[in-house]
Amino acid sequence: MHRLLSGALSIEKLTIEISGLPESLSGTTLVQLSDLHYDGLRLSEEMLAEAIETSNAAYPDLIVLTGDYITDDPDPIYPLAQRLQRLKSRLGTYAILGNHDICYAGARTTVTRALTNVGIQVLWNQVAYPLSDPLPIVGLADFWSREFNPAPVMNLLDRSTPRIVLSHNPDSAMRLKPWRVDLQLSGHSHGGQIVIPGLGPFPTWYQSIRDWVPKSLRPWIPYMREDYYKVMRHWEWAQGLHHVGSNRLYVNRGLGTYPPGRLFCPPEVTIITLTRST
Repeated sequence: MHRLLSGALSIEKLTIEISGLPESLSGTTLVQLSDLHYDGLRLSEEMLAEAIETSNAAYPDLIVLTGDYITDDPDPIYPLAQRLQRLKSRLGTYAILGNHDICYAGARTTVTRALTNVGIQVLWNQVAYPLSDPLPIVGLADFWSREFNPAPVMNLLDRSTPRIVLSHNPDSAMRLKPWRVDLQLSGHSHGGQIVIPGLGPFPTWYQSIRDWVPKSLRPWIPYMREDYYKVMRHWEWAQGLHHVGSNRLYVNRGLGTYPPGRLFCPPEVTIITLTRST
């Protein structure tokens, strides 16, 4: 995707207070990358290189990747994995899969193998402890997968244990409300891609005008096609930090860009600092 259609890379920085975070982990830095869609069209080599350089310049303790490395053909995952191998952090890189990574025959196996072969740990309904036992990382199956079932993995953790949850689709936050989630990191939405100043991401308000557009014209207008409407239900969570019940959700706008491009919705690298709440 040409830079004129995707916009310049944005670095988003946030600080998250976590109750019960050990003092030794206060100041821990995470970098989140999401929705690369590395297929020769939706992400330029220049943008990818800049995102990797930005991540490395932050000297993070941990890097998390929140899905959609490919679009349809899984083969580009191999050159992408070689590029992602250049990511540097103190404790490594952890990843989950998105809907595009599992929607095509053999894609899940191919993507998982390619990432694992370069040292990236892929979580699928698993708990990992790269930051030590007091702060586990939970990686869930994609929300659209038949294997999305948070109960068994979330119930492995005591309610008193802080945790970070990686789940590609923000809609999963509704299903996670019964459990403690100090920070859910998601992507999937691309931030809505088109943002109208003062009104927010286009999908949050387009339904009110969609009914006035003739059906014959809808397939030619961004977000008017039926399949776009089904991409996500809670478009109010299209980007940024949100509270869902007592839990917190952060949605990364992603790096990849679908046609017709982005408007006031730049691709994103997220740098997160964890602190102990007082």
